[in-house]
Amino acid sequence: MTSEEGIRVYSNDYADLLINYSGDLSAFEQFSDATVQIIDTFNAVVRVPLQQLTNITIFQLGYATIPKLSGLVSEASLEASGVHKLRNTSNLNLRGNGVLIGIIDTGIDYTNPIFKFDDNTTKIAAIWDQTIYGENYQSNTYFGTEYTREQINLALQSSHPFEIVPTRDDIGHGTMLAGIAAGGEVPESGFYGVVPEAELVVVKLKPAKQYLKEFWKIPEGAICYQENDILIALEYLEQTAIRLNRPMSICIALGTSQGAHDGRGLLSNNISIRSENFSFSIVVAAGNEGNARRHYYGVIDPSVGFDKVELNVGENEGGFTMELWGDSPGLFSIDIITPSGEYVPGISPRLNEHKEISFIFEPTKIQMDYQIVELQSGDQLILLRFSDPAPGLWVFNVFGRGDLSLGFHIWLPMEGFISNSTYFIRSDPNTTILSIGNSIVPITITAYNPEDGSLYLNASRGYTRIGTIKPEITAPGVNIVSPTLDQGFTEVTGTSPAAAHTAGIAAMILEWGVVRGNLPIINTEDIKILMIRGARRDNEVQYPNRDWGFGILDIYNIYNILRTVV
Repeated sequence: MTSEEGIRVYSNDYADLLINYSGDLSAFEQFSDATVQIIDTFNAVVRVPLQQLTNITIFQLGYATIPKLSGLVSEASLEASGVHKLRNTSNLNLRGNGVLIGIIDTGIDYTNPIFKFDDNTTKIAAIWDQTIYGENYQSNTYFGTEYTREQINLALQSSHPFEIVPTRDDIGHGTMLAGIAAGGEVPESGFYGVVPEAELVVVKLKPAKQYLKEFWKIPEGAICYQENDILIALEYLEQTAIRLNRPMSICIALGTSQGAHDGRGLLSNNISIRSENFSFSIVVAAGNEGNARRHYYGVIDPSVGFDKVELNVGENEGGFTMELWGDSPGLFSIDIITPSGEYVPGISPRLNEHKEISFIFEPTKIQMDYQIVELQSGDQLILLRFSDPAPGLWVFNVFGRGDLSLGFHIWLPMEGFISNSTYFIRSDPNTTILSIGNSIVPITITAYNPEDGSLYLNASRGYTRIGTIKPEITAPGVNIVSPTLDQGFTEVTGTSPAAAHTAGIAAMILEWGVVRGNLPIINTEDIKILMIRGARRDNEVQYPNRDWGFGILDIYNIYNILRTVV
């Protein structure tokens, strides 16, 4: 990569476009003054001058071309998941030896003692910091800086470690995930990493470019990351595991409410493909959107002809997006009534269309894109991007045409990307798993309280928009002891710690299967089946279900069942 190409990676003067080229290089000929970074056999990032990105880019190139923005899935116990019980069996004292834990997040505090072995050397095999401009990288990442185990060990011997390895976790979310999954044991603080002998490979994602945050109406100061940077991070983890010849358990605790929520988006498809690799496991957090009132589901009664959707917009809401995804083969259109009563009549859908809507009595502007056949899902999308939305009650009458399915979903942005005072009056808590969690092959994790056995109140609920069973497994996620950036400990809650916990359990299975040779060609699907078979279930509850998936994670029961069939 040339210095000019490197500048484009970071500069807000250049737009990133995600192109599915499937090996056909002629797909890039339509772009002028462009640089191309190949991610894998199917996907590439094309970087063009920012002025080439306009409000009609979705109309011209499709919804999937604009990178979506993911935020942190934020808001424990080994005993609850059967880990201690299993380790009391000497032949199954699985502690992650020979296994890598992959983290794609906010980085890691590599100086924390829980990330050192007993000889004071690091447990971290590599850190790739996307935020630090440099030319020290592996594989085809072509930006950021990679720090090796040797460099980290050298830094740990120094009284000024960050002068040698300057990567930091300024937020703490990545450190939390890495600690819960693979941190060393600190009994006096009640802290126990699931696989304390595993080693870590960490990607610190670079923040999303400002132009893209403005395009998607993300509030100032919100923490978010670009879809293409996550894709490249996954490629880095895979190539690093291959280079080190180790099995890897990857934890993804990122998410977005953008997308079709059906597992067929570009990033979701990519994660599913990688999940099929032997010696790999990918675990994804479901999200914490269950009670946020940011999802609506409606079915149009043919005798009425439309469904009335009411949205309360809070004061000082600077802007936001709203996505309507229609169930095929229905065709949908909407009309709009503003809080002051101004009416915009129904806009009939065409094959592809972009409209800008302005009002007389409100300062609001809406960029509206109709995609009759959105390329990733095959279904209809109506995307609305609001600027200066007037506070109060907005009404959207959704009309449908056709004599078959006339159901539709609408999603508002996830937590952190919109205020809590903007919500649907008649919301639906189901189908609220964040888009990455709807990926078909990875293991999607929700959270429960191991103290009283109750489901975490705010956990996102399944299924996917097309009825695929998600989540699959419920893991401890309430009041979980986690490391902090001051190298102390605190309790955390949410599906992020539940996913980290499960990634550690997956590493135990990889150690048993790959490192010890019991199932040397095991992959994510196999691990998922083992977890489902061993899950604890309430005899009075029907499984699978939208809340608990197939039941509560129990690794001891996985091997107890295997013992009875071997």
